[in-house]
Amino acid sequence: MNVIWRNYFSCLRIRKVPHRYQSSYHPVAPLGSRILTDPAKVFEHNMWDHMQWSKEDEEAARKKVEENSAVRVLLEEQVKYESEASKYWDTFYKIHKNKFFKDRNWLLREFPEILPVGQKTEEKVKELSWNHVKVHAANCFSKMHCPTMPEENNHYRESSGSSDGQNKAGSDFSNLDSKEHRKGPLKTELFPGSNATFRILEVGCGAGNSVFPILNTLQNAPEFFLYCCDFASGAVELVKSHTSYRAAQCCAFVHDVCDDGLPYPFPDGILDVILLVFVLSSIHPDRMQDVVNRLSKLLKPGGMLLFRDYGRYDKTQLRFKRGHCLSENFYVRGDGTRAYFFTKGEVHDMFCKAGLNEKQNLVDRRLQVNRKKKVKMHRVWVQGKFQKPLPFTQKSSKLE
Repeated sequence: MNVIWRNYFSCLRIRKVPHRYQSSYHPVAPLGSRILTDPAKVFEHNMWDHMQWSKEDEEAARKKVEENSAVRVLLEEQVKYESEASKYWDTFYKIHKNKFFKDRNWLLREFPEILPVGQKTEEKVKELSWNHVKVHAANCFSKMHCPTMPEENNHYRESSGSSDGQNKAGSDFSNLDSKEHRKGPLKTELFPGSNATFRILEVGCGAGNSVFPILNTLQNAPEFFLYCCDFASGAVELVKSHTSYRAAQCCAFVHDVCDDGLPYPFPDGILDVILLVFVLSSIHPDRMQDVVNRLSKLLKPGGMLLFRDYGRYDKTQLRFKRGHCLSENFYVRGDGTRAYFFTKGEVHDMFCKAGLNEKQNLVDRRLQVNRKKKVKMHRVWVQGKFQKPLPFTQKSSKLE
């Protein structure tokens, strides 16, 4: 079996298959292990991982985008889509409720940083994840032979110093953090989650398709607290009315991240993890940088921002018809909601300008197959992990 593993990972290196951000606490695993080695077998599965595009594929996608973006939406309509963005999403959730999106049970596999240090549940996730990879690794080798919150404001005073409980997967400085905490108790006024030592914020929670997989996994973790927000009030109500919602571990609140003046129900600099999954793409490109800048202030030193969103030339972009393009790579759907399609370089620039360090930034290309209709569709996503540096690392970088 060891021989299989050595050859499998050698094979991945040869094919330049991207791996997850390596931390001292979680195993390294490929993003996916179902690799298409025989084109004749393409319709045997619904999805294939790590697809390499040919020059012809890339050129065909570029021409399709050039064609569907030739006619732009009128300026006055663009203003309407921007000013009434929350209204369109509110209508979306009133129609679809929590039935449109599937629960993101894959989150803990792609983002193990969500789990606090010492969680027993992590071993279960790790085992499930690795069993899945082992099966496909063996197959690959045998075939390839190696190639919610109250409306009133909560008053609080920002803590001086760092909170303890830093996730080692998100930071290599958790020991230093807890030593600082031993010096004496921090004096703070109460806010939701003030007693927690590991805090997560999900931006754009929708109907809770990330919230409840996380809450269910960490229900026995008293040190954990989850904040989740959305600017569609209907979405937040869906979260708060769910049977698995627990106010003792979760605070769902209405919030527009584009409004820099709106307060959060907690102080800056206390979050261990921020989830930004298929959210930034719905925001106007001109406002994205300000949103990321503001979110970075919420992270504690060593905290992680976890990002996943649509990539350039994803099938969703190629399917837009003429007259739906708002600006370059930015489109409006028939229901008034919008979507932007990122490149890896854009993601890097945006988060690094906000003062975060890149730990992972990759393009996840997959081939989705409709076996009944014999149709092949390219999926493209960008996934990244960005860490807020500690003060002494910032000083040392300036000295260099």
